Amino acid sequence: MFQGSIVALVTPMHEGGDLDRESLRRLVEFHIEQKTDAIVAVGTTGESATLNHDEHCEVIELIVQQAAGRIPVIGGTGSNSTAEAIEYTRCAQQAKADACLLVTPYYNKPTQEGLYRHYRAIAEAVPIPQLLYNVPGRTACDLLPATVKRLAEIENIVGIKEAVGDVTRMQELVKLANDNFAIYSGDDATAMELILMGGKGNISVTANVAPKAMHEMCMLALKGDRSGAEAITQRLMGLHKNLFVESNPIPVKWAVHQLGLIPAGIRLPLLPLSTSCHSAVLQAMQQAQVL
Repeated sequence: MFQGSIVALVTPMHEGGDLDRESLRRLVEFHIEQKTDAIVAVGTTGESATLNHDEHCEVIELIVQQAAGRIPVIGGTGSNSTAEAIEYTRCAQQAKADACLLVTPYYNKPTQEGLYRHYRAIAEAVPIPQLLYNVPGRTACDLLPATVKRLAEIENIVGIKEAVGDVTRMQELVKLANDNFAIYSGDDATAMELILMGGKGNISVTANVAPKAMHEMCMLALKGDRSGAEAITQRLMGLHKNLFVESNPIPVKWAVHQLGLIPAGIRLPLLPLSTSCHSAVLQAMQQAQVL
């Protein structure tokens, strides 16, 4: 099982939108140095929606190669096409990723039975550990706990990233957790609460900007140290909020650029962070003590 702070890594790009492979390698080293516990490659924050098939597979492979077994790598391989999700998941397996993260099918709004069969088909086609990913605010599709319970019975479906941020939903999911199925937060602002309830970690946007602090918070929460984890969470709350002043990953890529780690590139239809939002993100970075 993975545990702790799992960064949903940005994908560095030059200002024209081309991949910046050298910056990506440096980012992997940065996160290893900063004690990040695992990396998600090519998730929402990694701009999976605008990478083509070859780039998608290449980025996962490059991160796995750079990590060289020093940190687990989870490939983002979800799609709203089951066949395409299987292709991406095979790419991640061939690249020797440790697991895959599969977002619920977006836009086409499957039923709960459709979601069950989608995930079952991928799990049966590719024998790699797989994490479900529920983020209805972006997908218009909600993977309900009853369906998660059915999917948790499939051997290589080993957990879920839940980004609803609702305490009642968290409690329902934690009841499903066991030695073979883990619950991870996908919402930085409520991650501490989920871990204290029994979750295993947080797949984090904020960890791109404050990786060491996110690692420390997760470790304290895993130990049951509410006061210690809460002190760090309060310091980071500005990032948890202001990294979403515009659509993710616009603010976080701008913030990581301010740290000198990546160029300013981002792909259309996303644009660089609006000037009017700069002060809010900078203030949050200062409050988090990363600037």
